[in-house]
Amino acid sequence: MSDTTKSIRGVLPVFQTPYHEDESIDFETLTREIDWLFEQGANGIVLAMVSEVLRLASDERDQLAEYVCKAANGRGAVIISVGAESSHTAERHAWHAQSVGAGGLMAIPPVSIAATEAELRDYYSRLIRSVDIPVIVQDASGYVGKPMSIEFQAGLMNEYGPERVMFKPEAPPIGPRLTELHEATGNRASVFEGTGGVALLDSYQRGVAGTIPGADLIKAIVPLWKALEDGDAATAERIHKPLAELISIQTSLDGFLTVEKHLLVRQGIFKNEIVRGPRAFQLDDATRGRVNLLFDQLMETCN
Repeated sequence: MSDTTKSIRGVLPVFQTPYHEDESIDFETLTREIDWLFEQGANGIVLAMVSEVLRLASDERDQLAEYVCKAANGRGAVIISVGAESSHTAERHAWHAQSVGAGGLMAIPPVSIAATEAELRDYYSRLIRSVDIPVIVQDASGYVGKPMSIEFQAGLMNEYGPERVMFKPEAPPIGPRLTELHEATGNRASVFEGTGGVALLDSYQRGVAGTIPGADLIKAIVPLWKALEDGDAATAERIHKPLAELISIQTSLDGFLTVEKHLLVRQGIFKNEIVRGPRAFQLDDATRGRVNLLFDQLMETCN
């Protein structure tokens, strides 16, 4: 296992993108968020779906990628999401991310078409061959598209090797499919938990290399991961119960975006809860109250 591959492990939160009132990116707040994530024990940071990557212009994606690679300042791995609607654009994002210092890439498939596995194989193969750093294949079928078959995913890793191809499987049933993926790759694959932490207890027992949650619950995810690494089942169970209930409220991409930004404001990291629209989820008073209650209970459990 290469040094780069070894560094892509543990708790790798997806940062939220903060905005000014005019919806331009607030880089001052982003710096505060990244510093805070590393202070809380994150092993790296990720630009991905809940960074609103699909709602960013191409130049904004480039700007964010370069900025966060510099802001991380060697404190952990930086993973940049490069998925796009064409192989040409995905390759362009990949070249740029590698050139500005990303330690790895992550890629969802195109979302506007129901691509065949032959088309997806070409898409991911072109992406993997275009760079020298690892590529995390993200089966984001909880949000977009349809599940990728285990055979297809394993085929990519078996062709290009475990140092080049990693996985973030999100298609249900999470646990059994994770085990199938490990078995299909001879237990050589680096696989990351991708449910925000809901399935982390089960996924850890099945051999995940890390978790890629949202940024808002870093104060719970880090001690939960530490408890799992230390074999402290009682602490892990105690943290996981309120964590899972809180995450279960977030049933869509916009649900994650809205709740996470609300909780980042509550913790003094963000100045506002702005999400670029149109969006399919709003916090009403009842849901906001429930989120706040569960978050308070979770923080009491972690202290």
